Amino acid sequence: MTGSLEFALPWVFLLLPLPLLVRWLTPAHRESQDSLQVPYFQRLVTLSGETPRLGASVLRRRRVQSVASLLGWLLLVLAAARPEWVGPPISVEKSARDLMLALDLSGSMAAQDFTAADGSQATRLQAAKDVLATFAQRRDSDRLGLIVFGSAAYLQAPFTDDRETWLTLLDESEVAMAGQSTALGDAVGLAIALFQASKTKNRVLIVLTDGNDTGSRVPPIDAASIAAAEGVTIYTVAVGDPETVGEEALDLETLAEMSKASGGTSFQALDREALNGAYEAIDALEPAQYDSLSYRPRSSLFHLPLLLFALLYLVALPFFALLGWQQRRPRHA
Repeated sequence: MTGSLEFALPWVFLLLPLPLLVRWLTPAHRESQDSLQVPYFQRLVTLSGETPRLGASVLRRRRVQSVASLLGWLLLVLAAARPEWVGPPISVEKSARDLMLALDLSGSMAAQDFTAADGSQATRLQAAKDVLATFAQRRDSDRLGLIVFGSAAYLQAPFTDDRETWLTLLDESEVAMAGQSTALGDAVGLAIALFQASKTKNRVLIVLTDGNDTGSRVPPIDAASIAAAEGVTIYTVAVGDPETVGEEALDLETLAEMSKASGGTSFQALDREALNGAYEAIDALEPAQYDSLSYRPRSSLFHLPLLLFALLYLVALPFFALLGWQQRRPRHA
């Protein structure tokens, strides 16, 4: 499909007959003056030294003046109608999903019971970072956000398409930077608030934790129910040793209830391979989605008729002034 010429204000063309209406409603002004008859005219001429001239001259509009006036009016109306050149449609694919990852940074995430990619010992947080980085690079159709939580929940990265910045902010996350405890419910509540400010309807929250909630203002299951009402699907990933007791114990039951309440799935990852498998399963459950947007670029052209009008004015003004001077030039008797 090729481009086309369109007018943003086509109704302006209704003003085209306006000069005809003005001419019809307001006829040309005419003025009569009394003449003076002098019986001794020749003697008066001799005494005054004035050269006698022919009678009064009437300035008449020439055809070229009428054409120029009409052309100028057409150019002004054309500019006022805001001509635009509309190009062929351009389709753009936009992220169709907002995906927020909530990462537990409590003190227990420093436990070295995972292995790195090279086989060496690694902390739970380092293993989670490596897997999340790989996961994020595959999610090129999503806008990613990052929440870190410990004693409280904090926004580390708002929703963005910038993978490099997101990965940098993930890498800068450290154990206990948000406190030693696990405010799981508050992390879900913060995610809900961020999703409410988003226009995307497809909303996913992935929570990775190795503990249980330790005193959030909103209980995790209640927060999950609110998330479900907001259209947010929650996937929970539990890492670490399920045999741990005390405040650091994994609350697998709560995590499973959270996912179930929001229509998501709960995963348990005891090692790096299981952790990677959990994110691959989430990848399959939430396939890539795009919103296709189509628009036609517009280029304003109103300056072109204005430029032509200016050129016409610059050329016609001295030309018509010369014509008027010739008409007014005295003709001796």
